[in-house]
Amino acid sequence: MGIKHGRNRLVRTGSGEPLQRFRWWQTFGRSLRTITLPAPDGTASAYTVDVRHAGDMTDGEVRARLFVNGSLRSYSKMPTRFPVHGGHIEVGINGFGLKRCHFVHADGSAMQLSPDPASVEGRRARLHHRHPGLSRLIGVVSTTLVLVGLSVTVPQIIESISHIPPIAESIGTFTSPVRLPLQVNLLIGLAAVIGRTERALRMRSSWIDELAS
Repeated sequence: MGIKHGRNRLVRTGSGEPLQRFRWWQTFGRSLRTITLPAPDGTASAYTVDVRHAGDMTDGEVRARLFVNGSLRSYSKMPTRFPVHGGHIEVGINGFGLKRCHFVHADGSAMQLSPDPASVEGRRARLHHRHPGLSRLIGVVSTTLVLVGLSVTVPQIIESISHIPPIAESIGTFTSPVRLPLQVNLLIGLAAVIGRTERALRMRSSWIDELAS
């Protein structure tokens, strides 16, 4: 049984199974984020979202699981939102990780869930907290890598599309002004992937990142 929220997926009731602790070999394959929220009776509960990016072993589907105080309450395909005290938790993914994992208050304000300290997202958050200047520099570099990748990829995509016969006959063809050796193209593509990965760790990636790499 479950309930569907608007454009989001069906949220199903969990079986209460315990939350498994984060392991070092899951560094790049699992996202584990938590927020503690007050309840009407004055107590507080820990809400944890668990996402295995390689998908479930049964069917390969990537799902978000919501644990409350360490017990599975509900799960869903993504994008989804889980109802909680005072609002809901929104979860979404892209090709490189989470693009959204926020608690949205009833008044519309939003707050990111905190990553598990052992995860790569947690380590990136710790770097930002301890060395904000270095963190900002890394953020600028990663964004630059993505934009460089975009400047190379987009003209090549337009050129390829323009050579499709119906398009070429109606508006002509386009020749990309960017002509680079294959090795340079590969290096730029790799750099864009690195930049996109770093931005995904901070949930800053967007359609630009998808296009650039």
